[in-house]
Amino acid sequence: MARKQKLKVYRTPIGFHDAYVAAPSQKAALAAWGSDADLFARGVADVVTDPELTREPLENPGEVIKRLRGSADEQLAALPPDRPKKTTARPSSRDPGRRPNEEVPALPKRAKAKPKPRPSRAALERAEQRLAALTERQRKEDEALAERERALERERRRLDSEHERDRRAAERAVEKERDEHADAIRRWVESQT
Repeated sequence: MARKQKLKVYRTPIGFHDAYVAAPSQKAALAAWGSDADLFARGVADVVTDPELTREPLENPGEVIKRLRGSADEQLAALPPDRPKKTTARPSSRDPGRRPNEEVPALPKRAKAKPKPRPSRAALERAEQRLAALTERQRKEDEALAERERALERERRRLDSEHERDRRAAERAVEKERDEHADAIRRWVESQT
């Protein structure tokens, strides 16, 4: 009988909705949401224990259930207030407030964000080297074992041959002794009469 997997209900925000899914693990929940990122590690997904919120997902395991987060008015009220747009345009030479021959001030340059360094392959290369070393060691051990098996087979054939030769010699010796004993008994019987 197959064991029933224990399901948990997980939730993550998707736009104006919360997406719920009943799954056996966080990995399964991420797969159901179609996420490549670990939303749990980022703190944007969590486990739900409220019976009212877990009922529908548990009735439909593996299916993503979307629920609107608040009313439209509540969502609009949660938006930040409008801020005036920043202008980054430089004053033009035709600017009426500019004096003739006045230098147009340069805009401050923004420092470019330093790009993240490329991920190191060092750990991968070490793991690949360990695998290659393990494979080579196992290949050598297999070769040594095969050679020992061949040597044992040669030893077995040699012993079988010796045993056969020795057995034949012993059987001939037994036959000879048997014949001599039979002759001795015959002569003894004759001498008794």
